[in-house]
Amino acid sequence: MRLCVIPARGGSKRIPRKNIKSFCSQSMIGYSIKAAISSECFDEIIVSTDDAEIAEIAKSFGASVPFVRPKSLANDYTTTIPVIKHAIEWFNTQGQSPLEVCCLYATAPFVRADAIRKAYEQMKREKADYCFTVTSFAFPIQRAFKTTQENRVEMFYPNHFETRSQDLEKSYHDAGQFYWGKAEAFKQQKPLFSKDATPYILPRHLVQDIDTLEDWKRAELMHQALEKSGEPG
Repeated sequence: MRLCVIPARGGSKRIPRKNIKSFCSQSMIGYSIKAAISSECFDEIIVSTDDAEIAEIAKSFGASVPFVRPKSLANDYTTTIPVIKHAIEWFNTQGQSPLEVCCLYATAPFVRADAIRKAYEQMKREKADYCFTVTSFAFPIQRAFKTTQENRVEMFYPNHFETRSQDLEKSYHDAGQFYWGKAEAFKQQKPLFSKDATPYILPRHLVQDIDTLEDWKRAELMHQALEKSGEPG
């Protein structure tokens, strides 16, 4: 059994009701559910939520909500893997045994069905425990700096001040769209950022973290630009 779990708690603080807020004229969570359905990868697509309104909207897009997420897993400090572990174990109690699971974020309006399919194939091909979306940093992290309390500048890696950009190792970050994994890896709560994972690399124009209203505005502009270009977001 291949299972898709979309975590969507109701208590988002920085952008209230972020998971179901209208994004380019559609409820945000709808993009993830539609991509999951279109990928044709899953035997079951569920939303893990503690919120009745989110549950109803999720169902209207074609996902199921077979349980209410416990309050202990719906606070500001809950991380992703325990939520996925809970969903897998719930299915186990129902006599079903997911073998592979995809955690798909509810706030991923640029996620594509073909990326979900190809990442799954990559995980199988590479014999990895996980495969998740990443993208490259636009600027070398070795030349990053911070501002001090005295409002001055201090490099994180001062030894690279004169190193040419093309001579620095390329670096990546989590794209925050989805995480494929073996059910056992999620149940054992194996770390994602490890040798057990293989990265599915996305172009930067399909990646935007959405944590603030500024992020939200940028993401909408990016999505509108993609639609105008004819490239699906």
